Amino acid sequence: MNNAATGVKSSLVFFILLIVFSSFFKINAQNNSQNDTSTSFTLGQCIEYALKHQPALQQSLINIDIAKVTNSINLSGWLPQAGVSGNLTHYLELPTSFVSNSGGQQQKQKAGVVNTFIPSLSVTQAIFSPSLLYASKSASLYVQQAEQVTDSTKIFLVSIVSKSFYNLLLTLEQIDVLKEDTARLNKNLSDTYHQYIAGTVDETDYDEAAISLNNSKAQLKQASENITPQYALLKQVMGFPPDKQFNVSFDTLRMMNDISFDTTQQLQYEKRIEYQQLQTAKKLQSQLTSYYKNAFLPSVSAFFNYTPEFENNSFPSLFGSAYPYSYVGLSLSIPIFTGFARLENVHRSKLQEKFLDWDEIGLRSQIYSEYTSALANYKSNLYNLEAMRDNEEKAKRVYGIVTLQYSQGVVAYLNVITAESNLISSEIGYINALFQLLSSKIDLEKAMGFITYNR
Repeated sequence: MNNAATGVKSSLVFFILLIVFSSFFKINAQNNSQNDTSTSFTLGQCIEYALKHQPALQQSLINIDIAKVTNSINLSGWLPQAGVSGNLTHYLELPTSFVSNSGGQQQKQKAGVVNTFIPSLSVTQAIFSPSLLYASKSASLYVQQAEQVTDSTKIFLVSIVSKSFYNLLLTLEQIDVLKEDTARLNKNLSDTYHQYIAGTVDETDYDEAAISLNNSKAQLKQASENITPQYALLKQVMGFPPDKQFNVSFDTLRMMNDISFDTTQQLQYEKRIEYQQLQTAKKLQSQLTSYYKNAFLPSVSAFFNYTPEFENNSFPSLFGSAYPYSYVGLSLSIPIFTGFARLENVHRSKLQEKFLDWDEIGLRSQIYSEYTSALANYKSNLYNLEAMRDNEEKAKRVYGIVTLQYSQGVVAYLNVITAESNLISSEIGYINALFQLLSSKIDLEKAMGFITYNR
């Protein structure tokens, strides 16, 4: 009877181990097939790709061209303006005019020609105009404004691509750690099984080993499933085609070197792109105020008109003879009274300048708050990384000692479970601390305006 029970137990345990190993290899196969691509990108290559293919950035580059074309349209008024017009007239009844005869009496008579065609060539040249002067002074500022929007988009892309890249690497590193943990727990389960069959350990030790393995497998499965959406997010921020695949690659040594940052550097507000954009907006508003102040100045332009007039009572012979005339002159337009619109425009523009001044005060406070928060997070994460590194080293040493003690029957299996749990927690904690530090460095560089990008 005891032999039969032992056989049943052996078959049951063998079946459980078979399921465990098959599930483990299935997870590995899914993860490997998911990342089995021929293209590998480093962080720098991901950023470079995003700067060339991200739709939002490409739209901002188009906006620069739009700003330049808009300036060309606004400044076209300085160039000569030429136009041709014409009127073809056929009188059904000629107009009546009155003339005095030799006796001083008024006599009516029909005057004019039945058919007339009067084409006209008009050429004007602006000499001075307040609106054209404003367009000339503000043209470069509008282009600068569009370029700063593009720079802001690039900074955002560098930041979001870096963080998405780090989040993906974090999950991949967690998967590697959990694979090692699952492999250890598989071995522990196998060893515990043999000890249980031999009668050297209790059934509870075997159950505890199975529970630990199931927990590790669940964590591994969860991390493996997170890979797909994290890849999708990285593709989105890069502008990478969703239907194509790529791997990520990184240099661990270089990554460790990248965590350093000189925290003694002083915050310089003018390095922030938001501050630069606000200064450009203030310059544009100042130009608008000057335009309204100068709106009382006259608009002066020169003109030339040439008219070859055609007249004939017979329509077929209308273009037989021309009676041309032409003239040149100057046009002057002076706004004398506009219902106080000019003064109110000046007043409104000055109020908008004050509004932007308060925007600057608020922005400086916001930038300082972001900087202090980012600096504090970086320092705390740097300290946390050192602590997690020390914990990982100690947890590995403790796990090795406790495992050896358990194999010699010195300690209970609960000690092994505790040591294993501390080891996996410290390993994942160290990985989390590393990538949190890298992300916080990105936030600190962004807060200080130090993020670099290709022009």
